[in-house]
Amino acid sequence: MKKKICKGLCVLLICSIGLMTGCKRSTGSDKKIKVLNWGTESEGSVWVELAKSFTEKTGIQVDVETAEWSVYWDKINTLYAAGTPPEVFAMDAPLFMDWYSRGALFSLQNFLDTDTEVLNALYPITLNAYKTDKGFFGLPRDFQTITLFYNKDMFDQAGQPYPDETWTWEDLSIAAKKLTIKDPNGYYTQWGFAPDLWDIELLMSSLAWSYGGTILSPDYKKTTIADNMEPWRLISKMITVDRSIPDMDTQAQYGGDLFYAGKAAMTPMGHWSVPLYSSCSFKWDVVPMPKGPAGRATSVNSAGFVIAKNCKNPEAGWQWIKYVLSEEGQSKLAALGFAVPARKDIAQSDVFLNQAVKINHQIFIDALEYARPKPVFKGYDAWSNAFGNALAAIYETDDIETVMKTAVSDADETLAGQ
Repeated sequence: MKKKICKGLCVLLICSIGLMTGCKRSTGSDKKIKVLNWGTESEGSVWVELAKSFTEKTGIQVDVETAEWSVYWDKINTLYAAGTPPEVFAMDAPLFMDWYSRGALFSLQNFLDTDTEVLNALYPITLNAYKTDKGFFGLPRDFQTITLFYNKDMFDQAGQPYPDETWTWEDLSIAAKKLTIKDPNGYYTQWGFAPDLWDIELLMSSLAWSYGGTILSPDYKKTTIADNMEPWRLISKMITVDRSIPDMDTQAQYGGDLFYAGKAAMTPMGHWSVPLYSSCSFKWDVVPMPKGPAGRATSVNSAGFVIAKNCKNPEAGWQWIKYVLSEEGQSKLAALGFAVPARKDIAQSDVFLNQAVKINHQIFIDALEYARPKPVFKGYDAWSNAFGNALAAIYETDDIETVMKTAVSDADETLAGQ
């Protein structure tokens, strides 16, 4: 769920190994489990703290390891290929169906039939990704909605009013042009809008939905995101005519995040960037995503936990997941500031809403009223790679119709192979 490029290797390795293999089931007397998830070093230290508290309460030892996103999926696939997966591992919701469809996961339904209050405590929309016709095979631990981050200092210097809930995409386009600056030699030094056009989560889904469109057909056999070209013509104009959206070389020059670098006035982003942006020297805040002709829309995605199929101690794994979703577990994770807790009472508590970073954190929760889940289906990784890679041509030409036609064709080719 962090800003990222998904690893195609994830799906490739899943296909090539026997996912029904796993740790040999023990007699149930073992009091130790391994947990693997992704995150930063600071996140990892909190997971270690959680593991210690969990052990004190249950007597179950937890070997918890946190890896950077860039290596996490290779690691989990390597462990599965060796037949030694951890009891519990983190899951990015869009990739869930690839793991479930190949029999890699342990059903949580029997546990949930007994612990009925677990589901009631969570935001319903976050549960959709992990539910199958055979029940739940995972649960969310937190979620992300996308909002518009803006640099207040840049707006002040340009004498422009801050964005608010009345803004449309046209309003954003006009403001972005005014906030784009050249130096006396004609070189651009500031851009009005710096979105990530690779990941469907950050901008494209919101655009498509707010213009009355869809992303995929209900059977996931056709890419429909370009059926309405109006929003993509707007984005193309911002890139090729207004120059208010920087090209890929410029983005790379500033580490892929021009907003953080103080070079872009606005960017669509999730709550995961709040801790990073807290170190910025400029003032910033967040507002809801702009509205389109069909209203306002944003995406919601979650990170969750799953239990490996045939692991040696699923009961202990379930106790760990339950603890992470408890008031104590969710409060400690919320204090990190990276994501919105999946548990409703903690998301609405001071531990999340009154963090050290003084922005309107409530906006990320309110966004659930108009949010739609990021697509979750078998083959998502290959599909998103194909579409995102082809879409890169949007920076090189103003022929947006051809760019989108090629991107849709490439993406549909991956769907046909599922």
